[in-house]
Amino acid sequence: MDLKKLASVLITDNDLLPIEEYENIYPERVRGEKAEVTRLAPSPTGFIHLGNLYSALADERSAHTTGGVFYLRIEDTDEKRKVDGAVESVIRSLKYFGINFDEGAEIDSPLNKYGPYYQRQRAKIYRAFVKDLIERGLAYPCFCTEDELNAVRDKQTSEKKTTGYYGEYAKCRNLSEEEIYKNLAQGKPYVIRLKSQGSVENKIIFRDAIKGEVTVTENDQDVVILKSDGIPTYHFAHAIDDHFMRTTLVIRGEEWLSSLPVHIELHKVLGFKPPRYAHTCSLMKMDGDTKRKLSKRKDPELSLDYYRQAGYFPKAVVKYLMTILNSDFEEWSLKNPDGDYRDFKFRIEKMGKSGALFDLEKLNDISRTEISKLSPEECFGFLKSWVDEFGTDADKAHFKDDKYIIKVLALIMGAGGKKRRKDVERAEQGVRLIDYFFDDTFKPEYSFRFDDATVNCVLDVFADMYDPADDNSVWFAKVKSIAPLVGFASEMSEYKANPEAYKGNVSDVAEILRIAITGMPNSPDLCTIMNILGKERSLARLQAARR
Repeated sequence: MDLKKLASVLITDNDLLPIEEYENIYPERVRGEKAEVTRLAPSPTGFIHLGNLYSALADERSAHTTGGVFYLRIEDTDEKRKVDGAVESVIRSLKYFGINFDEGAEIDSPLNKYGPYYQRQRAKIYRAFVKDLIERGLAYPCFCTEDELNAVRDKQTSEKKTTGYYGEYAKCRNLSEEEIYKNLAQGKPYVIRLKSQGSVENKIIFRDAIKGEVTVTENDQDVVILKSDGIPTYHFAHAIDDHFMRTTLVIRGEEWLSSLPVHIELHKVLGFKPPRYAHTCSLMKMDGDTKRKLSKRKDPELSLDYYRQAGYFPKAVVKYLMTILNSDFEEWSLKNPDGDYRDFKFRIEKMGKSGALFDLEKLNDISRTEISKLSPEECFGFLKSWVDEFGTDADKAHFKDDKYIIKVLALIMGAGGKKRRKDVERAEQGVRLIDYFFDDTFKPEYSFRFDDATVNCVLDVFADMYDPADDNSVWFAKVKSIAPLVGFASEMSEYKANPEAYKGNVSDVAEILRIAITGMPNSPDLCTIMNILGKERSLARLQAARR
């Protein structure tokens, strides 16, 4: 059979470069001996989930810890699954969590010398290599219809044999030259398949960067490498792209282990040295007493939108994932509570070999700690970014007054004090905590523990003596002076010595004022709250709370 002629008939491009040229077009990168080149290569489907962030963080840390490069490649070989704006969504979502690319699709970078970074735009490169494989007798056209392939699969299943296109089931593998040209003359659509040289009798010992030694069976499947539309399958495209983008480390989910034999053979027939592969464990969760994989259908926390909408602090999500990625990160973090996680020496070899358990409560705890460390200005920026995207119209109006909000946050979060507030784990909670500082969102449900006459007396007397110029000591002295007027002890020691002699104590007077001003029996320093609200609004609230 004249394979060169067949290749030119099957691959009709007249402008394909000799495959040797691509080594010059995409030369080896100039990098340090241990510098890793990693990539995130999602399909543009529009859904980016926690597993993507988990892998992207491992990719980014592996590259940047070693002084390497992290790039974005879009695997858009399946046109049917493409969603408009999906690539921008990937970039935006990862950027929110501090994951930035050095080069790649839609990335403006001087390093962009290995593109195009969309696979459909690289079709001629793939076809050049398909043509070469046909010429070498390592690939062939397959004219089988979907019905014929389904019939073969059903037969294999009924006979309890491995399903697929191989051996005696590879109907088009040994078509004669005459049969091939007859099918072409009849206009039958075709795909190009790899003519596998492997055998299931042979085993391959593979060194996985995470799992260590893995033994797999050699590939014997004649997989499709070029679809009928002239676009390659993922398997073929990724082998060529990883070689010419000079990827050194491919981090991917363990579900890809089953494809490893195909990928090993593809690199072999193409004459490429494969990158190192690292297969990550699935993210798991406890469901009752059993572990199971996080599910898109069952678990809203799998979607990255979940964390953005709820307002988790981005750095907290990343730090939590780091505790899953490297077993010694948590110990490092305890020793370096204010350290930047980027200073931690991430190592791919320290990633877990079995299922990684995702614990939302642990994430909540880390998020509370990280938010408590923020300055009022940083906290404002964090809350405002959430409000701008997910807040109510009232929230957005409130956050236009940055000076007022920062003053409120300095009080609410305990900034500058010895004890920081550590019960805020999400932006949504933080925004709701300050609702009572605004008249349009101050909706108190007064719950006083004393009779109306007592409450009114406290409110009226304090309103008459309130002066915003008072410092805390003067302010509290005035509160104490009200106590005897309503039958309360002005000193706690007096009350404790003889509680039956009083209706209450000075702290109860303060509680009445606090409920009137904030709607709650507990709050930060009330004197400061009233100063922030101002005299007019404070007095109006005292009046509104009268029974």
